[in-house]
Formats: sequence, C-alpha cells, structure tokens
Amino acid sequence: MADQVQTQVAEPDVRAKVEQALDNIRPYIQGDGGDIELVDIVQGIVQIRLAGACVGCMHSMMTLQVGIERMLKEAVPEIVAVEAMPF
Repeated sequence: MADQVQTQVAEPDVRAKVEQALDNIRPYIQGDGGDIELVDIVQGIVQIRLAGACVGCMHSMMTLQVGIERMLKEAVPEIVAVEAMPF
C-alpha cells in the first residue's frame, strides 16, 4: 500500500520534469515549423505527438530518437524510452 502511494506521488513530479524538458526542446522543433505535445507517460515511456511540419517528415523519427529521447533521458533519468503517437 505504501508503495502504491509513493508511486502516485512520484508520477506528477516526473510529468512536471518531462513538461519542463519539452518546454526547453520545443523552440528547436518550432524553429523548423513543427511542435511537440506530451500525450502520456506509462511505466517510464514518454508518449509524444509531433505536429506541424513534423507530421510526415522523413527526419521526424531521427529527431525523436537522436534529439528528443536523448535530451529527455538526460533531463529525467526515470525515462526509459520515448514513443511517437499518431494523431
């Protein structure tokens, strides 16, 4: 029971850290005409949605893996992976 309460308290903190990290990343994405939205965080996996020019861009998966995922993992060590979600 104590573990369950502890998990519920920690999760909003992780979400806040991810939101802050995305706020730091967002200007770079917007500079190329795209945007990024946090959809959810499930068991350490951040689910994001890319928008604008990122939709259908052949470089979006590379940007996700090499840029966004790396930056999020550095800023929020609890993150294990990042997934792009469809619209």
